[in-house]
Amino acid sequence: MKKLLSILLCGVLVLCSAFALTGCNNEKVELDVKNIELTSETYAFAIAKGNTELKDSVNSILADLEETGELATVIDSFFTGDATFEYTNPAEPTAANKADYLIVGTNAYFPPFEMYNGVKLTGVDMQLASIIAQKLGKTLYIKDMEFDALIPSVKNGEVDMAMAGMTVTEKRLEEVDFAEGYYTSAQVITVLASDTTFDECKTVEDVENVLKAQNKEFKVGTQKGTTGYMYSAGDADFGYDGFTNLETKAYDTGALAMQDLKNGKINAVILDKQPSLMITSSMNK
Repeated sequence: MKKLLSILLCGVLVLCSAFALTGCNNEKVELDVKNIELTSETYAFAIAKGNTELKDSVNSILADLEETGELATVIDSFFTGDATFEYTNPAEPTAANKADYLIVGTNAYFPPFEMYNGVKLTGVDMQLASIIAQKLGKTLYIKDMEFDALIPSVKNGEVDMAMAGMTVTEKRLEEVDFAEGYYTSAQVITVLASDTTFDECKTVEDVENVLKAQNKEFKVGTQKGTTGYMYSAGDADFGYDGFTNLETKAYDTGALAMQDLKNGKINAVILDKQPSLMITSSMNK
């Protein structure tokens, strides 16, 4: 059952549909994801330093899933729209029964890795969380929070793991451990389909040269706390110089950044490739 593309982003899509037709000629405004990978990064699950038992168990489970092909099947099912997995949280853990739970922190606005179908959670990471909890003999409980709260929540023990399409970086490794990587991603840039600014770009250097030629009137939207933000705004720990000549705007979700792009409030969005493709596919309908 091909649910995902039709229910993706829930309430956000309701808002976006109001802007499907704009302009004096009622022309449909569409978004265009440029097929140039600006970065390369590995996604992994964050685990508290010192929790080697959980880390080793998760690594063993991931290795088994990879060997049997189940890992690829889960990921591919969300990319193609064939996935049917969805999850409803049980009662919240208490101090008395917390040990019986696997508590996972996420930011559920990052399709296809984590998102909502109505009030139910779904996505690559959410299905993997369910599989891991089952194999550990625990009940899964998912805490949805802002992305930049995830690492602190792992560190202070509020959650056992953070599963949110999270990139492994040296800076994050100073604060938490990571299980083995399970997916390789990249940042891409999205603009209005009618925007020719990047049409002649063939390489990363071409895109970056165009960005460097802009001024403060040029606004790039990103999801706060993510690699896209670090890439655009600059971050020495991440190894990104950034583009201080233009304005980088941070949004709570990538979908909100895309919405502002469609509404003409910003000029471009830099976000992970697969979420970019899925969000724009939904908004271009």
